[in-house]
Amino acid sequence: MPSANTIAYFSMEIALAEGLPTYAGGLGVLAGDSVRAAADGGVPLVAVSLVHRQGYFRQRLDAAGNQSEEPQPWSPESILVEVAPRARVEIEGRDVWLRAWRHDVTGIDGHVVPVFLLDTDLPENAETDRRVTDHLYGGDERYRLCQEIVLGIGGVRMLRALGYDRVRRFHMNEGHAALLVLELGYELMLAQGLGCITRDIPPLVRPLCVFTTHTPVPAGHDQFPLHLVRAVLTDYGDAFNERAAEFCLHSILNMTYLALDNSHYINGVAKRHGETARHMYAQYKIDSITNGVHAGFWTAPPLQALLDRHIGSWRADPASLRYALGIACEEIWAAHLAAKQEMVRFVGERTGVGLAPDVFTIGFARRATEYKRADLLFHDRRRLAELHERAGPIQIVYGGKAHPRDEGGKALIRRVFGEMAELRGKIAAAYVADYDLTAARKLTAGVDLWLNTPLPPLEASGTSGMKAALNGVPQLSMLDGWWLEGCIEGVTGWAIGDDAGATPASDREIDAQGLYDKLERVILPLFYRDHDRYVDVMRHAIALNGSFFNTGRMIDQYARKAYLP
Repeated sequence: MPSANTIAYFSMEIALAEGLPTYAGGLGVLAGDSVRAAADGGVPLVAVSLVHRQGYFRQRLDAAGNQSEEPQPWSPESILVEVAPRARVEIEGRDVWLRAWRHDVTGIDGHVVPVFLLDTDLPENAETDRRVTDHLYGGDERYRLCQEIVLGIGGVRMLRALGYDRVRRFHMNEGHAALLVLELGYELMLAQGLGCITRDIPPLVRPLCVFTTHTPVPAGHDQFPLHLVRAVLTDYGDAFNERAAEFCLHSILNMTYLALDNSHYINGVAKRHGETARHMYAQYKIDSITNGVHAGFWTAPPLQALLDRHIGSWRADPASLRYALGIACEEIWAAHLAAKQEMVRFVGERTGVGLAPDVFTIGFARRATEYKRADLLFHDRRRLAELHERAGPIQIVYGGKAHPRDEGGKALIRRVFGEMAELRGKIAAAYVADYDLTAARKLTAGVDLWLNTPLPPLEASGTSGMKAALNGVPQLSMLDGWWLEGCIEGVTGWAIGDDAGATPASDREIDAQGLYDKLERVILPLFYRDHDRYVDVMRHAIALNGSFFNTGRMIDQYARKAYLP
């Protein structure tokens, strides 16, 4: 039976397994890692998302780096278990029926966290409604609103149908699920025998809700015009319409503000991001809980075997990774070299580019969007080639998708391809198309250095470097997101430039030269001429960063700060 202390975790995307294309990127990967950590920690959590039958998209890249997209269809019928209960929402005056597919995440001690993926592809629904849960982040404004009705309102109703009558907290992982606050208010309205959602209702909803905001970028916050909301969201009739304008600023329903207004606990996803969010939303009390990654999921098999020999408790207690300081450097390097050889094989199969296991390898794999500046490494191609000749040979592996409507992100990929072509015959470089969980696990474990070059302060957290750290791969990054907390210069990795503060004032030329200086004068000499010291940095990346920046610690903080009070 569901616990009275159940935490209901809502996320538009969630990365559960390599065969389930129900995620786009970092937000979904975080959701999957959160569920895995909750299962390990015995947290009474249930997760709700959408089934996304056509996936996000499969990325195709031609020789010039032009991205094209194809659907990524999959069949939940062949993989997941359908649950019996049905739920219903109303869209544009039509009944839309929902079913749920269950995926169980089992923790190290056998505790199960169920994940329910909502699906409207039922014969009793109109054809247009059957397609609502097909495409992750696809379609137009109306399509997105329909999806968010299914996730937020339909998600609460499905949980009730499944017997989750007493949920302690509803955790919104970003604003996509914010309509759940309307459903909770509607439930309270009916329980009190009222005819509309009065001003007395929100104070009763607020203690039930937790909201995590993930991005300072405006495009990351969904907004819908009030006329569209009134036309599409017909489930509540006058109960909502009488006060609909009060939920909107300038006749716009902003899902972030809907969540902010109706949550008892709000947090950003790194200390600096919390500061940025407090500047953006000064009227709200906003805390921060720095993101993490799931240690057992992201550590490569050779590193897992090494840690199993030396730190038997590390899976159940990731904080014990601090004892990695006692592992001999030669053992850490041997495990890393095994992971690197697997990465070289994988990249060769995916791209046809032959990399050398003995050459210093830089990895960069992020969502392809302009503020992440994937092309900064090539800002001064001549200098990059010179340091390759003078300080020691390098090779580069890239990955990352651009959103289908992000023309700037697509142009960024083309620029990276053009730069790689200019360096062909000098520096080996590969771009792994269709970056997914499989590729991420190979690259974050197999490269020698993880590179991150966002324009501060637009990196809310960033978790790819945390995955690398678990595998003993140090990061070279702008001081933004989690790296402000994780960087101990020359100990866990290296910074590009200084802390730029909370204003996007970085100078591209200065940042690029800082990147080259650090590679040429510090990192490459260490790797090629003082190798044991380089491996000691790898060891500290595991012991200091891996032991803290994990979802075990993160879920503990959510439990203490947000779930249990």
